[in-house]
Amino acid sequence: MDKEEELLRKRFLELSNQAFQRGIVMYTDFLNLNELNILHTTPKNLLAVPFRTFGGYAFAERQMAAFLPDAFYLYTDEDEILEKYPMSVIQISPLNGKFAEDLGHRDYLGALLNLGIERSKLGDILIQEKMAYLFACDGMVDFICNELTRVRHTTVQAVRIEREEFDYEPRYEEIRGTVASVRLDSLLSLAWNSSRSKMAPLIEEARVYVNGKLIISNGYHVRENDIISVRGMGRFRYMGMISETKKGRCYVLVYKYI
Repeated sequence: MDKEEELLRKRFLELSNQAFQRGIVMYTDFLNLNELNILHTTPKNLLAVPFRTFGGYAFAERQMAAFLPDAFYLYTDEDEILEKYPMSVIQISPLNGKFAEDLGHRDYLGALLNLGIERSKLGDILIQEKMAYLFACDGMVDFICNELTRVRHTTVQAVRIEREEFDYEPRYEEIRGTVASVRLDSLLSLAWNSSRSKMAPLIEEARVYVNGKLIISNGYHVRENDIISVRGMGRFRYMGMISETKKGRCYVLVYKYI
């Protein structure tokens, strides 16, 4: 365990203890995949209370962790727990759609970071046509809405919307193909139309996560509906095997998110 990981795990233990001692829910900022993996691999017996993670919508990549004292955990339903996370949704849209550029994730993130905002205060950025939706810590919402006026050369406005108004259906590309087996490296090569030898280093470099947990084995067998994320490249869902070919290969379906 390196020093950075040790400090983060210590922070998780501190939040867990504070939730237990004070009887209130304690939250982290938004955690990335690597940080979520450290949380999920922290031995449960070291944590004073249970935790939940949530990023504002189903399958969010960046998520907050909530450490829940027993009274809250036992007597509060899951929907109420999710509603209390200190995050908001911000809609970012061009003031004049006719002259708006085609903006990508990197453009929106760059504009936000240029305002001096720490990445941990920002969750996922979801793009739908000419608009983007950003999840952010509650304490940053007013600042972002007031200060974010331009993304690249496009003048924009940022407005907070109610979470219940947010409706997001992820877009994906259906990819079908045959693989020797449902090993992780085989599915990566199918999703990105590359060879196993080129995709295997991604696993060895600790860039691949399955359902938010770091996987470092090329031979890891993926299960139906698993979400596979590759840092810096994207993610896909393994939908399952459709059939088996006469040569014993697996004909499978994956949804690659775009």
